Amino acid sequence: MKKILTFMMVVLLALSMLSGCGTKASPSDAEKEPVQDDSEENTPEEKEENQIETENAEPIYGNQLKDGTYQIEVSSSSSMFRIVDAKLTVAGGEMYAVITMSGKGYEKVYMGTGEEALSAADDEFIAYVEDAEGMHTYKVPVEALNKDTECAAFSKRKQSWYDRILVFKSTLIPEDAIIADAVSDGKYTSEVTLTGGSGRAKIESPAEVTVENGKITATVIWSSPHYEYMLIEGVYYYPTNTTGNSTFEIPVSMDKDIEMTAQTVAMSTPHEIEYTLHFDSATLKSK
Repeated sequence: MKKILTFMMVVLLALSMLSGCGTKASPSDAEKEPVQDDSEENTPEEKEENQIETENAEPIYGNQLKDGTYQIEVSSSSSMFRIVDAKLTVAGGEMYAVITMSGKGYEKVYMGTGEEALSAADDEFIAYVEDAEGMHTYKVPVEALNKDTECAAFSKRKQSWYDRILVFKSTLIPEDAIIADAVSDGKYTSEVTLTGGSGRAKIESPAEVTVENGKITATVIWSSPHYEYMLIEGVYYYPTNTTGNSTFEIPVSMDKDIEMTAQTVAMSTPHEIEYTLHFDSATLKSK
């Protein structure tokens, strides 16, 4: 009997040692590193949305940057809409970015929500363009850096819109490219000078200036009621009033000569006359 008990104890001890030397348990799902891929084969809604890490950075608008092209970073709220390269172009206070995607799962994008995209016109959609390496790129307007921007992406596979939030960051913008004395949003008055023509026409000065989302507009009031339109960089602007001296709302840039053409009917036949406007930032005063 003792021999049997001794044999059983030896067997139990051996089994215990074998179980302790077995294969380690696989890590939990939470410990596994997620695979990040936004190719067409993956379903966008199956991927977990990522929370954008917001920074306490003030928005920067086009009028606050010098003209040029800059490398920037772009954060996305979704790992399925991953941007691997972005170049920002600034020209005359307007900004756009060419973003390069990590995959090819989207047919087009819309700068707004997916719900808005459902009723948008076709010319409001932005189709991808393949670059030299065959990567999908999109040329998108940028209202401001360091600000949440709504963007909807249309899945090729699912034929559906998916909402994304993008943040175009200013972290890579050189310090000397940022204009320190850019005009903040608000309402102002500014001295304005008019040159050109016969010298008889005048513009009311100071003029009212409004800055909203970095864009500057001015209320231009002529000394005559006979101006039918103003033509600036190929865009026609028409009077905002029907009585009194001709009044226009036009986009302006501070401290730059603004070449424009105005048509007057003060003479026997309509005449286009070339003028130059100049708004002086040193005279800006808050209203």
